[in-house]
Amino acid sequence: MKFRNYLSFLLLFSLAVASGCRSNFLNGGNAPATSPNQVPQAPPAPVVVDGVRTSYADVVDKTSPAVVRIESQIKQTASAQPQFPFGGDDDFFKQMTPQPRQQQRAPVERGLGSGVIVSGDGTILTNNHVVEGAEKITVYLSDNKTFQAKLVGADKPSDLAVIKIEGQEFPFLNLGNSDNVRIGDIVLAIGNPLGIGQTVTQGIISAKGRRTGLSDGQSFEDFLQTDAAINRGNSGGALVNVSGELIGINSQILSTPGGGGNIGIGFSIPSNMAKSVMDQLVQNGKVRRGMLGVNIQNLTPETAKALDLKDTVGVLVSNVRPGSSADNAGVKRGDIITAINGEKIDDGNILRNKVAGTMPGNPIKISILRDGNAQELSATLDEFDAENASVNPNQPKTQPNSAEQQSGKLGLNLQPVTPQIAKELQLTEADGLVVTDVDPNGAAAEEGVARGDVILEINKKSLKTLEDMQNALNNIGDKPILLLINRKNQVTYITIAPR
Repeated sequence: MKFRNYLSFLLLFSLAVASGCRSNFLNGGNAPATSPNQVPQAPPAPVVVDGVRTSYADVVDKTSPAVVRIESQIKQTASAQPQFPFGGDDDFFKQMTPQPRQQQRAPVERGLGSGVIVSGDGTILTNNHVVEGAEKITVYLSDNKTFQAKLVGADKPSDLAVIKIEGQEFPFLNLGNSDNVRIGDIVLAIGNPLGIGQTVTQGIISAKGRRTGLSDGQSFEDFLQTDAAINRGNSGGALVNVSGELIGINSQILSTPGGGGNIGIGFSIPSNMAKSVMDQLVQNGKVRRGMLGVNIQNLTPETAKALDLKDTVGVLVSNVRPGSSADNAGVKRGDIITAINGEKIDDGNILRNKVAGTMPGNPIKISILRDGNAQELSATLDEFDAENASVNPNQPKTQPNSAEQQSGKLGLNLQPVTPQIAKELQLTEADGLVVTDVDPNGAAAEEGVARGDVILEINKKSLKTLEDMQNALNNIGDKPILLLINRKNQVTYITIAPR
């Protein structure tokens, strides 16, 4: 009897297992059965724990669908070379794919970069150097949907371009106010580095108002610097804040020579500049900028001391283009520009960007210091023209002769500029003293004075003869020496501590 009862118990237990009741039994009868093919899902990790953010997954989910991969194709002649606007460390990933020789086709240059959808109608912001010269532009969304894009407009001076894909209700990012960005703010960089697929990196804003010094002098730079990892292929990608707003378009990196990889120094075009350029490209297909017509440089403590200034506020005018807006307004060489339209100016790049951000033909107020006296001038801006703004440099061919004189305080050999020297240097006037030799251990060499430079002034006094130079040096004493230099038709001030 006991054996029968035991067999009955085994039979009932087997039936319970077969009917799936074992799961309920093991879980106290409260949890539903789990399918053998179903993997239990872990709950999402909390974004904030004890007041501290532990994840940016919510920001990534919100922003990453609007960041795209861009492939461009450019047909090249056999002798053509790729043009990199920012030198060898440009983060534009390119590959040359030659066609079979028997077909006699030009090689195809393929470029890979990133872009950001900024409108539901498919408007995309990217870098100019990602799509420059492209005959075919292909856009890949984060879900791998593919679109052929058309170029709306491009602006090389800002390295920005606008392209468009056809469709509606695309995911897009709202542009934030980059003026409100603070050094130390947390940011995310989203793009397609090295072609491996969409990648997100995190860092902070390291600096604002950066100029890389890698441009040709015709670019307008006001970069946000970040340590969020940016590598080749990130060009045109998004820099977003923790609210999911687009605050920058990733553009450049600095890296060690021969490395080309990220070392924590990346640069993004601020969203306010990007919006201004984008609006003009969409409306007019090009960008117009104001121009004052001056050469400027930042004030150093040594330069301020040489000019008897109390501080380094403002920027120094080293040259004024004849007939320019500044010339017509009465700006003179040696003036200190302290404000534009009442806004304080203490950096040459800020002044340049502010003027460029004002439409040509608009009036501006210029606050200056001249010989210690404050003045206010009115100017109507010219239009920036990259071709007219560029200078074609010429290598000096001066040779020493018996008219030379060596300046012991500066470590220079000098001679008056003759008509022949002016012709060789392509100078408009035969003024000043040309440097024929430089003592490598001298004071001038330390500040970069080079053979072929023409010294026009010393401490704001014009130089015509060697005697003018010697008399000025004798009267200077221990005061810093301010030289006005014409170097390859670029006029600038250089401050030298005498020895």
